[in-house]
Amino acid sequence: MDFGICVQSHINDIDYVVTAEELGFTHAWMADSQMLWSDCYACLALAAERTSRINIGTGVAIAGTRPAPVNAAGIATINALAPGRTFFGVGAGNTAMRVMGLPPVNIKTFDRYLSEVVPLIRGEEALLHHDEASIPIRHIMPDKGFVNFDSPVPVHVSGFGPKSLHLAGKYGDGAVLGLPSDPGALQVVWQWLEAGAAAAGKRIDRDTFYTTMLTTIVVLEEGEPVTSTRVKEQCGAMAMATIHFAYDQWRNFGHQPPAHMEAVWADYCALLDTFPEERRHQRIHAGHNCWVIPEEEQFLTEEVIRNTCMVGTQAQLQQQIAAYEAEGLNQIMLLPNFDTKGDVLAEVAEQLFVTQHPGPTFPIG
Repeated sequence: MDFGICVQSHINDIDYVVTAEELGFTHAWMADSQMLWSDCYACLALAAERTSRINIGTGVAIAGTRPAPVNAAGIATINALAPGRTFFGVGAGNTAMRVMGLPPVNIKTFDRYLSEVVPLIRGEEALLHHDEASIPIRHIMPDKGFVNFDSPVPVHVSGFGPKSLHLAGKYGDGAVLGLPSDPGALQVVWQWLEAGAAAAGKRIDRDTFYTTMLTTIVVLEEGEPVTSTRVKEQCGAMAMATIHFAYDQWRNFGHQPPAHMEAVWADYCALLDTFPEERRHQRIHAGHNCWVIPEEEQFLTEEVIRNTCMVGTQAQLQQQIAAYEAEGLNQIMLLPNFDTKGDVLAEVAEQLFVTQHPGPTFPIG
């Protein structure tokens, strides 16, 4: 199993990526949410200069905020700085779009976007769709070091449902997944990926197609409860972000919250009802994946934490990681609270790398 980090892009905190490399983490995924954090490509450029082994890339770049040529040029520029260890994660943009009061791009638009960006990342010609026109484009000055298309850049498509996972199978070298409640659920994910590939006349090789799961990990101390202050300080932001996401899904599409949120759902909705509708999109994601604002701490129940994060003793986590690996998962990507993320990396490296990750390995993508 590889272990990566999802980075809350911060232009003055590149040391975090350096530390991850030193500890043996294999990937650093720089998050792309323009109204939350620093620009991901600026952070990636600094990380490329400060590191030499860890794979770096977008985690994930947003289709709705950057046209395909812009993302292609951005990641090809990073590839010129870090050849052989640059990757491209891409998604429809749930948080990045929602925080501006806009919906993520729909599946049809995301499909077209991927058809544009994937060839461009390979240095090939693509058809750019503009209004009713389809315009052939390619990078016309790929030499002289402006960009690098010679070193392959693996594409990892974010997919949390069957339709987006079909697109990951159709276009991707890998897929970025949410945390399934049971490792066995990954078999359904594989079926969706393979169906998408088959529809495009492709075949997925499970030995080479790279799967990454976004979550975070807390190693419990002896007798420590799941709802301890320390646990919440390490993974509370991730757990709370899943409630933010569920609220957006309910607010915009009428989707009911998952069962593990039922006990807190009415109170959470009542809290958000106190904010004006026209600016509520700014409030929903307050503290998003960085920290938990005080009035939301009440929603971090044991049920919510257990269903959104990997929390357990060293032995329990080792068993859980082995189960995910047996189902074909290649990487666990950690997104801890911002203020305690260094502690989380050190604890995971010390207690879980010994048996699950005997030594740093650095695959491409």
